[in-house]
Amino acid sequence: MMNKKDNMKRTAPLILILIMSVSWSNAQKVLTLKECYDMALTTNAIAGEKDAYSNISRIKDENLAKGWLPTIDANANFIYNSDVVDFAAATASVPAMSSLFQPMPQDQYKLTLDINQVIYDGGAIKSAREIEKADLRLNEKQTESDLYKLKGQVNKFYFNIMLLNRQKELLDNYLSLINKRISAMQSGVNNGVLLKPDIDVLVSEKLKLEQQLTENKLRCDALVKILSDITGNEIDNSTRFILPAEPSEMTDELIRPELQMFDLRKDQLSAGLKMVQSKRMPRAFGFATLGYGNPPGQNFFNDSFDTYYVIGAGIKWNIFDWNKARNEKQVISLQQGIIENRKNDLADNLKRQLESKRSEINSLRELVKTDTELIELRKRITSSSQSQYENGTITATEFMNELNAEKTVSINYEIHRISLALAGIEYMNISGKEIE
Repeated sequence: MMNKKDNMKRTAPLILILIMSVSWSNAQKVLTLKECYDMALTTNAIAGEKDAYSNISRIKDENLAKGWLPTIDANANFIYNSDVVDFAAATASVPAMSSLFQPMPQDQYKLTLDINQVIYDGGAIKSAREIEKADLRLNEKQTESDLYKLKGQVNKFYFNIMLLNRQKELLDNYLSLINKRISAMQSGVNNGVLLKPDIDVLVSEKLKLEQQLTENKLRCDALVKILSDITGNEIDNSTRFILPAEPSEMTDELIRPELQMFDLRKDQLSAGLKMVQSKRMPRAFGFATLGYGNPPGQNFFNDSFDTYYVIGAGIKWNIFDWNKARNEKQVISLQQGIIENRKNDLADNLKRQLESKRSEINSLRELVKTDTELIELRKRITSSSQSQYENGTITATEFMNELNAEKTVSINYEIHRISLALAGIEYMNISGKEIE
């Protein structure tokens, strides 16, 4: 029989697992900017377009490849000729010859199976398949470019939520401090040591803080809901947002999908140029006809239904196209020049944005550094003001002014610190680089 001690040994692991499960369920959810990017790019409505374009391209390529397969057509026709060769009349001058020839039939019946096979197409099918591949790469990159714009939306809400969360923490801290001061002063007012207006100043400040916290919550709730919609995942207010690290290096290298699209358009035009060149090449083909008719084939002396076949080969070459191919090549060359100019213009614009953003980052770094010094200074001033207030040398309003000044500096520090992280992320997005 199992004793009590053994029973406790068997039960202890279960209790431990239960405690760990509860702790895990209550653990605060952590969310990074990269995770938001991935969720938004995955759940967006146009995210599935790449697979759709891939399937479309595969089907089109299969159809183009079938250009090398023979074409098989079934035909049937009836022909009536008002005039046919009359051999009897043609041989009437030759004794006994006219009676040897029967008149040719004026009606003809044919049921045929025509087979045509491409032997050489001048590279037309190959060029068409290259154009289709270029179209696929361009469409996929266009989808990437459209999805890339989502990052700007995610940045906007992610960093604003972070800013509101930090603001809430600071306001909560100051509200707690005000509540403690009110509690400490209430006994002084009750004992007649302090005046009622002194505590009214703090109560008024408390109400302002509570209003700010209410407004903060409403704004934060709205932004969290929007971010949840963009990412396709439920995010609650308890989620902790991680502040991204500053980029390790800031180079002028550009790998934006829009720039890559220009290169793909040029590849598309180059494939089109090969297609134009293929038009000037000769075509070779073979053909065969399997038929059943009356008369069979070209045997007009056989006035009966019978089978027959025809086989052959041919070459077709358009030796003069009135300079159409040359004009098409010239058009393609002009289009390539336009694309190159557009690419250079976009690259120059992006580099100017990088330069502006780099200047913003340097400015924010200096502000964060100065904010740190101001916070330390303001804390000392507030501490001194608190002593002066407790000693009765300054009023409650003067003390609150100093406390508010410290609060303002602390909030500015958080604004600048989060803005600095945002500027770094925007720098990465402008250049087209992925964040870690």
